Amino acid sequence: QVQLVESGGGVVQAGGSLRLSCVASGRTFSTYAMGWFRQAPGKERRFVAAVNWASTNTNYADSVKGRFTISRDNAKNTLYLHMNNLHPEDTAIYYCGRVRLGQPVTPMPGYWGQGTQVTVSS
Repeated sequence: QVQLVESGGGVVQAGGSLRLSCVASGRTFSTYAMGWFRQAPGKERRFVAAVNWASTNTNYADSVKGRFTISRDNAKNTLYLHMNNLHPEDTAIYYCGRVRLGQPVTPMPGYWGQGTQVTVSS
């Protein structure tokens, strides 16, 4: 059974940085477009960033463009999210998973982690 495990979350002051990681089990990771979504308390899950299988195409939500960078290492079955200049409104649980690229980017069921908490203090 495929598993995704996110890590790297924590508490950081506004303006700080974090790097999230998502390690996947199984052999299919390298063939999937992958992405990050986030969910703040009381709000629906929202798209953050996505990357195609070859790392030749990336998409970002307008709210994180220029601050966040998504990347992947298929040899390590790992997806990353580098987050710089964090804002308090970035506070959320961040989830990695398989996505369908397009406008909009949509999550695909059955291939998602349990999430990692990011808290940005002002």
